[in-house]
Amino acid sequence: MKQRLRRLGQLALGERAVIVSVNTLEEPALGLRLMQMGFVKGTEVELARQAPLTSDPIAVRLRGSLVALRRAEANLVEVE
Repeated sequence: MKQRLRRLGQLALGERAVIVSVNTLEEPALGLRLMQMGFVKGTEVELARQAPLTSDPIAVRLRGSLVALRRAEANLVEVE
């Protein structure tokens, strides 16, 4: 059964997913920077921490690192 695609910023705390794509069309420089930090297709990510009341920032665990992002930045990353 195929899971539906969501944005990284939509994950619940502690939820894991696999990156499907990084949308570089809206903000090419930011999309490239995310890919350089390891946000590439096939990488498993986990929403590790978030600010109170689900505001910015969020912390994402990937490849043994903890990366803080704004939700707007995280929403450039599609996961399943």
